[in-house]
Amino acid sequence: MPAQPSERSGKSFAELDNGGAAAVARVVPLVEEAIPAILPVRAIEVSKIYSSGGVAVRALEDVSLEVRAGEMVAIVGPSGCGKSTLLNLIGCIDLPTAGRIFVDGQETHALDDDALTALRRNRVGTVFQFFNLLPAMTVAGNVALPLILQHCARREIEGRVAAALAAVGIAEKAEAYPAQLSGGQTQRAALARAVIHRPAIVLADEPTGNLDSQNGANVLKLLRNVAGAGQAILLATHSLEAAAACDRVIRMQDGCIIA
Repeated sequence: MPAQPSERSGKSFAELDNGGAAAVARVVPLVEEAIPAILPVRAIEVSKIYSSGGVAVRALEDVSLEVRAGEMVAIVGPSGCGKSTLLNLIGCIDLPTAGRIFVDGQETHALDDDALTALRRNRVGTVFQFFNLLPAMTVAGNVALPLILQHCARREIEGRVAAALAAVGIAEKAEAYPAQLSGGQTQRAALARAVIHRPAIVLADEPTGNLDSQNGANVLKLLRNVAGAGQAILLATHSLEAAAACDRVIRMQDGCIIA
């Protein structure tokens, strides 16, 4: 029986067996490279313009960046350079005036309000400079909030909250209230809340800004641990120490990335 041709290569199977393996080896990597990985964050030529007193204020201009899973990236620059605006856009709090933002593979501008809220709730974690814990809830209650919003089972919530508090070193503070915590403990609780639902990206806006040097170093170490577990970290900071702890540093000025 004559050799039959392979549909992909046009060669017979016999030819592939007798020396076509090298050709297959050359083709396979090309097929793999053609399938793009889903990045936690991708911004493409993003601009944001606000109106202030009838005057257009350009907060961001043609900003492009990518953050990969397991990567910890710092954004540095003077106040007013656009760091917080960029975090708000990536955090699905606001939408760009121009350009495209993808969070965990989903384009924010293509989503309706409900889908955008779900993306922010399920795939984004945020660590704030001023902590933003709810004062009337215990530490455990604050940390549990993202899981409650996801309608997780009570037993699962209890187990994951206990594990998250142990991971940040404040397991003994589970039933305490935010007013009973030190600054460092409060930021640890905020970090546990930000990561407990296993988001694709954790956004940290000046996470060490209200902490002394020792507690700041502890929070950076915890963020590194989070990145080591495969989550992406994007933090805005003025701190040279915080920037030095990151894998990459993006420098901004006047709404643009300059380095």
